[in-house]
Amino acid sequence: MPLVASHGRARRPAQIVNSKETAVPVQNGVRASSLDARWVKSRHSNAEGNCVEVASLIDGGVALRNSRDPDGPALVYTPAEVAAFLAGAKDGEFDHLL
Repeated sequence: MPLVASHGRARRPAQIVNSKETAVPVQNGVRASSLDARWVKSRHSNAEGNCVEVASLIDGGVALRNSRDPDGPALVYTPAEVAAFLAGAKDGEFDHLL
């Protein structure tokens, strides 16, 4: 299985388990509609379709997709990666982007 670079470190891609309980490697960029996931978007999303949707995966991973392209690529992160990002967002570390 190929390694995926993440912040200068190599890591293995996240794994999901499909409904048949078979481990299937999920790489960033996988077609979002191919994941057996329930996608959720923020109540702060607007009518123009500026939405990022998230889904919990069976293995504990978290997938993100652009709601305007539900068949497009999904990015898959570990719970620790999402927790670190959310902590930074809550602390205002990314406010300069808006």
